[in-house]
Amino acid sequence: MWQYGRWKRLLDIFLVIWASIALLPAFLLAAVLVTLDGGPAFYRQKRIGKDGRIFHIWKFRTMKLDAEKKLQEYLASNPAAAEEWRITQKLRNDPRMTPIGRVLRKTSIDELPQFINVLKGDMSLIGPRPMMPEQTDLYEGEDYVKQRPGITGPWQISDRANVTFAERAQHDREYLKNRSLLNDLKILWKT
Repeated sequence: MWQYGRWKRLLDIFLVIWASIALLPAFLLAAVLVTLDGGPAFYRQKRIGKDGRIFHIWKFRTMKLDAEKKLQEYLASNPAAAEEWRITQKLRNDPRMTPIGRVLRKTSIDELPQFINVLKGDMSLIGPRPMMPEQTDLYEGEDYVKQRPGITGPWQISDRANVTFAERAQHDREYLKNRSLLNDLKILWKT
């Protein structure tokens, strides 16, 4: 009998191919709208994968071109935002976002290019949220690197805007402990 990991990989490939065909119009529209906003349609960033391997995640660009500089300036002038960033690694009112980027994020369409990462084997459809290398010190435990990161997962279907980075680790721990194809399908359905 095949292991959970092999069945999961087959399911990932099948669902990504099927969804890519079904979502092709949304994919093309998003690419055009992001490009019209000025700049490239896609964004790639280093993330940590299974066994600590570094890979490049693909997303539709949702931020202004000088996003990192804008973030540092904003955090330096806004102590409340700096504290929010320190705890969650997210901002509710992120000044870096483009208008189309807000829509793409709200609908999670910005995540569609990660289908490429799933097909390459860097990611799975379901797993922990891909972490940036500079976030490793914020993560409690080793559960993250024991599994392939996912486009969606337990943290994403929780109240993610109100979850601390440490609580993300708890979601990953629970997922690893209770992982099964049935749980993966439940997470996919809730997504």
